[in-house]
Amino acid sequence: MTEAAAAPQITFDDFLKVDIRVGRIVQAEPYPEARKPSIKLMIDFGRDIGVKKSAAQITKYYAPETLIGRQVAAVVNYPPRQIGKFMTEVLTLGFPDGAGEVVLLGPEREVPDGGRLF
Repeated sequence: MTEAAAAPQITFDDFLKVDIRVGRIVQAEPYPEARKPSIKLMIDFGRDIGVKKSAAQITKYYAPETLIGRQVAAVVNYPPRQIGKFMTEVLTLGFPDGAGEVVLLGPEREVPDGGRLF
């Protein structure tokens, strides 16, 4: 996989517009109806944001049963998107490995759910 060029510079105010939070996966199930193999996630972002839905193309390295309890990062102010018959409410974040497969992004140690990236 080739590296993408860096995006244009943004201001700190632009960065603050993207609300990236940590949440805990509380439910995960296969989503075979999706065009690309995916897993449906229910992620708890704590009291203020609550539980949100996400469909993620993470089937290469993750099985639904191994995801429960895992903390992940997601954009929570991303507009909802219809993925097949499933409405995604947040964008779960990851990085591509050398083959372009998604590796989830999360904190290296336990942090409170709902915490904002800064």
